[in-house]
Amino acid sequence: MSENIPEPTANPNTKIKFRLEEGILIFLLILSLVGMGLTDFYPKDVYLYWLGLMAVFAISATVISWLRCKQKQLGFKRIIAEQSLHWGGVALVAGALFSSLYIGRINAENTGIVLLLVLALAVLLDSLRVGWRFSVIGLFLGCSAAISIHIDKFLWMEFLLAFVIVVCVALWEFFALKLAIKKQG
Repeated sequence: MSENIPEPTANPNTKIKFRLEEGILIFLLILSLVGMGLTDFYPKDVYLYWLGLMAVFAISATVISWLRCKQKQLGFKRIIAEQSLHWGGVALVAGALFSSLYIGRINAENTGIVLLLVLALAVLLDSLRVGWRFSVIGLFLGCSAAISIHIDKFLWMEFLLAFVIVVCVALWEFFALKLAIKKQG
């Protein structure tokens, strides 16, 4: 596998890429929260949402990797190959899960939770290539799946967890930027 691509520095040329990456990750967090709401209210029909979200995460991971590829002089073809292999494997697992659903070995409600767990693991593993912010979303998805399995009315806990994540990441970024500016000056 490839090495982890370094995080952007306080260089003004990387600020736009950095902001775009943060925007993508906030968007993914919002889509994940929507999925949690759907899981809470429509547990039997949510598996299609999680399947679609896998494609959104795959595209987002590829975009973030592409934005960072120049820092390590990685070719775009290599990024596409790595991401295709990773997310293709995820699609294969999802296909096997849908096969189990259609032949009656697993019900629709459990299919949604298992797809959420598969997505959480896929995002967490892809964070080794994409960056630590992606791992935060993977951990959020995994914790969300665990919470939804054990607690009936879990949506308020998901919003609280997402709020804590956003605040912690914002504080981390603020202090990291402050430290980088201090080192430069």
